[in-house]
Amino acid sequence: MTGPSTAPRPYVLLSCATSIDGYIDDATDDRLLLSNEADLDRVDAVRAGCEAILVGAGTVRRDDPRLLVRCDRRRAERLARGLPESPTRVTLTGCGDLDPAARLFTVGDTDRIVYCASGVLDKTRHRLGGLATVVDAGDPVDLVRVLADLADRGVRRLLVEGGAVVHGQFLASGLADELHLVVAPFFVGDRRAPRFVGDGSFPWHPGRRARVVEARQIGDVVLTRYALSERCEPA
Repeated sequence: MTGPSTAPRPYVLLSCATSIDGYIDDATDDRLLLSNEADLDRVDAVRAGCEAILVGAGTVRRDDPRLLVRCDRRRAERLARGLPESPTRVTLTGCGDLDPAARLFTVGDTDRIVYCASGVLDKTRHRLGGLATVVDAGDPVDLVRVLADLADRGVRRLLVEGGAVVHGQFLASGLADELHLVVAPFFVGDRRAPRFVGDGSFPWHPGRRARVVEARQIGDVVLTRYALSERCEPA
């Protein structure tokens, strides 16, 4: 396990919704809806309070997310504070296989940053043209390097929305400050489906438990906020 870096970095908040048995999706081609409207609105408020939102390239390929603030009022409040309507959108890729027609690159008028492995830097820049700022993030992609670059760009608060591989990397590296984990009231029960993080060595274990800072019901789902570092903000 790699210990947490002392390099300057944004406050890192991980957000994930799972089934009761820990799956973040099913094994079909259709996207599984785990949250509800009230919780999606909560996530929208969290997005509005961040300078950047990050997902892995696998999530871009599978879910084709927009990663924009949905609420008109929240977008207007950001503009009034001198910020763009939505946070900067960020993705990570080790192979450069990103579709320039994905909504991340075609919808919305916010900055986009792609952190890619050194060996596919030219390939990724060629594929995306001027749709995003493409940054060399080492080989393999180095999260400490990514976070330091985001900090240099003025990102103080980063929301990480998945998927499982990216969440696992942030957690195993000790680079997460807070986790928002929402549990939906049903089971998936299919080992072919992706789970919230796979096997790994994590800083939190039976001898070092994460601290719960909030637990509440939101409609038919339950949100638990975990403090993963001393920087975690109170409820």
